[in-house]
Amino acid sequence: MVFDGLFSDSLVVDQLQKVALSFLVHDLQIRRGGTAANITFGLGVLGLRPLLVGSVGEDFAEYRAWLERHNVDCSHIRVSEVLHTARFVCTTDRAQAQIGSFYAGAMSESRQIELGPILAKDPLDLVLVGPTDPEAMLRHTEECRHLGLPFAADPGQQLAWLQDGATIRQLVDGAKYLFTNDYEAALLTQKTGWSDEDVLSRVEVRIVTHGADGVVVERRGEAPIKVPAVSTERIADPTGVGDAFRAGFLAGLSWGLPDERCAQLGCLMATSVLETVGTQEYDLGQQALLRRLAAAYGDDAATAVAPHLRMLRP
Repeated sequence: MVFDGLFSDSLVVDQLQKVALSFLVHDLQIRRGGTAANITFGLGVLGLRPLLVGSVGEDFAEYRAWLERHNVDCSHIRVSEVLHTARFVCTTDRAQAQIGSFYAGAMSESRQIELGPILAKDPLDLVLVGPTDPEAMLRHTEECRHLGLPFAADPGQQLAWLQDGATIRQLVDGAKYLFTNDYEAALLTQKTGWSDEDVLSRVEVRIVTHGADGVVVERRGEAPIKVPAVSTERIADPTGVGDAFRAGFLAGLSWGLPDERCAQLGCLMATSVLETVGTQEYDLGQQALLRRLAAAYGDDAATAVAPHLRMLRP
């Protein structure tokens, strides 16, 4: 929501303990989101068939239909009998100050989901454990270790809330891939007490995004790979950029592409979202995507990706 005024005009410093305010907003936009949904949506529009696992409320029906239309397998989503789907509600004023509230809702029940029964029905190549209920993150990470499933650790914004370094170490140790942005990477080393070398010794591949400065991919025992970002034509909304990068990177992995190509595709997906309002409103055309990939990284990059994009519209 957008408030065409300033929050500060309504705040009285010595009365904040009694604050009771409402703001007349002139715009309301309802957008789809959620880390797991954003990543699987990106994989789906690239022609893959990702499996979405999480806990939602009975209000999820319309969102489920949208995801399924975009090639996301929602057959293992758990539906809460009492809670609504998680959501973030935010109001922004004229100075871009924000007041927001996050409702976890059914997300808190994701700790009740077991991966074993899912694995019995569907083969799993890689499990990405993204930011959700911390107990669920711990459970699913431990299940991956127990079941011998390769997993990607993507703790994201939960790093700011997790105060126990031991918990963060449990989420990361043994991961095949570790995704963070540069701030989260620093937070992870600070809270775990690990050095950057310690982190890399505990995961196979470490991917750190640096916004406009691109991404660095480090594979244990190999020289780091630095991939520049794709230049943007306009900046519309940064929300969901990291999720889109992960979708592109994971798609490349699924196709058997080397790390550099995966990161390049991830950067292109990230820029596509950056130029679009909303996390799942971007539209990918095969030829436009390949032209932009070639312009950013050369014809070889486009040639490597092209055979895998046959399901995209021309």
